[in-house]
Amino acid sequence: MRSIAIVGAGQSGALLALALLKRDFQVTLATDRTPEEVRVGPVMSSQCMFDSALQIERDLGLDRWEEQCPRIDTMAVNVAKTHGSNEITVSTPLVGFAQSVDQRVKCADWVDEFAALGGNLIIKTAGPADIDALAQSHDLVIISSGKGDLGRLFSPDPLKSPYNRPQRALALAYVNGLAPHPDGADLSLNIVPGVGEYFVLPALTTTGPCHVMVFEGIPGGPMDCWDDVHTPHEHLNRAREVLAEHFPAEFARTADITPTDDAGVLLGRLTPTVRRPVAELASGRVVLGMADAVVLNDPLTGQGSNNAAQAAAVYLEAIVDRGDRPFDAQWMQRTFDKFWRGWAQWAVSWTNDMLRGPSDTVLGLFAAAQDSPTLASAIATGFDDPRTVHNWWFDDAEAQRVIENARAAEQAQFDPRDLRRALGQYATGVTVITARAPDGRKIGVTANSFTSVSMDPPLVSWCPASKAPSLPDLTAATHFAVNVLAANQHDLSRQFSTPAEDKFAGVATTEGIAGVPLIDDAIAHFQCRTVQRVEAGDHIIFLGEIEEYDADPGEPLVFHSGSYRLVTKHPDF
Repeated sequence: MRSIAIVGAGQSGALLALALLKRDFQVTLATDRTPEEVRVGPVMSSQCMFDSALQIERDLGLDRWEEQCPRIDTMAVNVAKTHGSNEITVSTPLVGFAQSVDQRVKCADWVDEFAALGGNLIIKTAGPADIDALAQSHDLVIISSGKGDLGRLFSPDPLKSPYNRPQRALALAYVNGLAPHPDGADLSLNIVPGVGEYFVLPALTTTGPCHVMVFEGIPGGPMDCWDDVHTPHEHLNRAREVLAEHFPAEFARTADITPTDDAGVLLGRLTPTVRRPVAELASGRVVLGMADAVVLNDPLTGQGSNNAAQAAAVYLEAIVDRGDRPFDAQWMQRTFDKFWRGWAQWAVSWTNDMLRGPSDTVLGLFAAAQDSPTLASAIATGFDDPRTVHNWWFDDAEAQRVIENARAAEQAQFDPRDLRRALGQYATGVTVITARAPDGRKIGVTANSFTSVSMDPPLVSWCPASKAPSLPDLTAATHFAVNVLAANQHDLSRQFSTPAEDKFAGVATTEGIAGVPLIDDAIAHFQCRTVQRVEAGDHIIFLGEIEEYDADPGEPLVFHSGSYRLVTKHPDF
């Protein structure tokens, strides 16, 4: 039985510890407080778990609070009037509901369950010497807490960390008595350019349902005003002063607010930082960082707890798939890279962009979304899955294309989202189509439109969009390859479906016919010569004749009903 030690019992550490324990690993969980001390201690965060992250907890059987916790079904964004624009208000339902469970509730219960199931629970503030001892007695040590000396184990990665100081002065309070939002929104994000942001959401805390009020003030600005606040009463008074001056509509909701408990307020500043994920101890042993220990995100976009759940899911899969092979430094780096490529880089770049204040491109998107439910929904979906906002959040031309597409969709014969949902009932495999551009660049796009057409001659087809940026290069190439992804390559599906300067970064390939790159470890490759292209609506059908192919045993990645799936044998056969 393989032994895993996890240091830190927050959203990622406690989740991963329980998931591993239920898969018959021998697990040690080290944390600095007992569950009861956590429950009566200070609030730790303003977590908002969106649907994708909640689904991870559901899939692991660790979602305990869905019935008690208020649902977040709708979202509103308000941008205050500036010299260059009018006030903007966008309201939209969420595609899947979100929820916020105070970590004093969630993590304390998870740790109790971990101990009850026979996990080895250590209550101690772990230092470097303790980490070394754990590394000596366990096959793998994962650090999921960046507190104190533990945070200094992992050196910052300057290429991934554009900031060297805090970008916001943070203040939050858990309160009762908040009046409903004037538009009926459950979650509201309010932005005053040049001043800061305020968001509020319903939650479940130790005393029951409540609301969380979160202030993000630009350092040195008028919302950076919390240093002389020392009690919950003073905190709420200052909060109402800030709201009255900068967020009057939200101030009107606060006439009857009271703190949920004496420990339900939090002040702080953090520097958004990405750290190198592998640390070498004095003994020469290596440990792996996870979640906030190596990817610390500002709370502005609510991605912290979502990142933590996504990291735990990726690490869990990598540990289970490792079998009896050693958890060496190379495996650790690859595991983090999979999390970074498949999720974290998108959350980090989007949040860091939001910290700069809304650009003209973003203001244009918000303004257009006021009259476009399709666009408003797309913006809200970014909070659930930050990968979906690339690259139109950052590029004006792409933003205009998305705005035009949203307007066209609203005038279409069918609701595109509903039609896509219906078509999604047909399960498909997932492929990456690769080619070599005339100038030698490697081209890669994710596609699930691949299908076999003919056996004699051996023909296959796939269908890129007629407006796809890579279409000119794909058209100019004489050959393409279909790389059928394995079940554990879902991060590559996302990587090749999202705009990037180098989609092949970190991807191992070999060279095929006409220089076409073939993705290593794909379960099948079909190397094809393009024989015909046919315009079909808003897509182009590429017909290719197979010139070479190979296939390995393995489980394929499957896409169905908007989610990645795994293949299982039907119980009737």
